[in-house]
Amino acid sequence: MIQLLGKRLIEFFLFIFILSLISFAGIKLAPGDAVRQLLRVDDVTVTNEQVEIQRDIMGLNEPIIVQYGDWFLKFIRLDLGTSYMTHRPVTEEIWTRMPATLLLTFTSIVVLTGIAVPLGACSALYPKKWIDRVSRVLAIMGASIPSFWLGLLLIEGFSVQWSIFPSMGNGTFMHLVLPSLTLGLTMAAVYVRLLRSSLLNSLSQDFILGARARGIGRNRIFWLHACRHSLTPVMTMFGISVGSLLGGSVVVETIFAYPGLGKFIVEAIHNRDYPIIQGYILFMGAIIMLLHVVTDVVVGYVNPEIRLKEGGY
Repeated sequence: MIQLLGKRLIEFFLFIFILSLISFAGIKLAPGDAVRQLLRVDDVTVTNEQVEIQRDIMGLNEPIIVQYGDWFLKFIRLDLGTSYMTHRPVTEEIWTRMPATLLLTFTSIVVLTGIAVPLGACSALYPKKWIDRVSRVLAIMGASIPSFWLGLLLIEGFSVQWSIFPSMGNGTFMHLVLPSLTLGLTMAAVYVRLLRSSLLNSLSQDFILGARARGIGRNRIFWLHACRHSLTPVMTMFGISVGSLLGGSVVVETIFAYPGLGKFIVEAIHNRDYPIIQGYILFMGAIIMLLHVVTDVVVGYVNPEIRLKEGGY
């Protein structure tokens, strides 16, 4: 256990350092001028002298290595800087929008689980039956429909035509229904196929055949043995999906004008608010890496084969 965690923590810090270099370099190479964007907020013409003064204030005239060193030292102290536009700490801006994204993530996972688990399990239990064919067709359709198009279809049907659910904003449970369905339905298609193939592979293993030969009941074999063996790829994919949802589904949040991290980072990119962009990249990179560490540990406990490959814990 300690050996695995130590290895993953070393990978975590190395990843964060490399990500900080890439994000900082990417920001510096990006087209546009944050200073002119800041000074032209009110569409007022600015002079070159005003631009240079503002650059000195923001520290943008310092050498690149000095700018990166100052920024990275602040990051080590958990200081992600200050927004160019709002003049508020980046950490505060992110945490202000985090609850909305967490809520949308939770409801999307509920939709995903409620669709993928029954369809995937039934498809594996009754291969080549009508339920298997139906679930595979639905999975292919779900994987083929882009999330933005599905979101627009849901808005047109449930908001414009029938006026059942609001099409934008947040504040009530009704505001969560359409974006949660959009994210949950598109992601469920992947999990139905993954769960089906993983369960079919588990049911064909020798230990399953041995359990059947000993007279163990079909339900017990399926739920206690086959499901546990098939969880490894599903849990690995689930950790990636949760990280993606926490990062904010940019397209879906933009379509539904949902005030989460996805919409927030789109606005920051439009305004060239570089501290927000850099802070967001590192913050989400750290969250996703931590999720991968937790997933590795949990998968190791569920699957003994992983424990043996990692040296045992």
